[in-house]
Amino acid sequence: MNKLLKTVASTLLIACAPGAFAASTVDLTVTGLITPNSCTPLLSGGGQVDHGKISAKDLNTDKMTVIGVQTLQMSVSCDAAILIGLKAIDNRAGSSSSGQGMGLGLINGDQKLGFYYLYLRNPIADTVAVQPIITEDNGRSWFNDAFWNPQFLSSVGAMSDDSQPIPVRDLTVDLEVQTVIARTDGLDLSNEVPIDGSATLEVKYL
Repeated sequence: MNKLLKTVASTLLIACAPGAFAASTVDLTVTGLITPNSCTPLLSGGGQVDHGKISAKDLNTDKMTVIGVQTLQMSVSCDAAILIGLKAIDNRAGSSSSGQGMGLGLINGDQKLGFYYLYLRNPIADTVAVQPIITEDNGRSWFNDAFWNPQFLSSVGAMSDDSQPIPVRDLTVDLEVQTVIARTDGLDLSNEVPIDGSATLEVKYL
């Protein structure tokens, strides 16, 4: 009987040894950086692009129709020179008829009216001409591109180097808005349809 008890006790000790347990915890690390600087973005014309009334008969039935290209001036003013990124957030997400465009709303809840593209043209940072750049991997790499893709982050770089953003204090850029209506053979245009694009333009601190 004593031999049996010793065997059971040894088995329990082995089972309870630290190496026999699977990990039951995981670490969480919360990091970041609080900057004393801040930036304020502004858009000319109250940020409004109004195409007015457009006749459905003027739209293409079998291909997309560009109904207008308008340019607003966007400015970003910061307390001090700082690295910034520009993020476009589509407030009508899911309504774009283009994979990279911003949505114009839905007809009858499921028909995608079209989309609009944003382009950053002629950027000037602190009185010096710079170039628009974009990152597709959260800042690990950058390249020249004027297209303001809502999926990625844009910034500006020196004219001689598109591989990294530069600090800016005052930035001005022409924001080109190209609006496109989808082919109409799949749209119900029997009643007036509002063009309902909306986006939030956000400054990110790099």
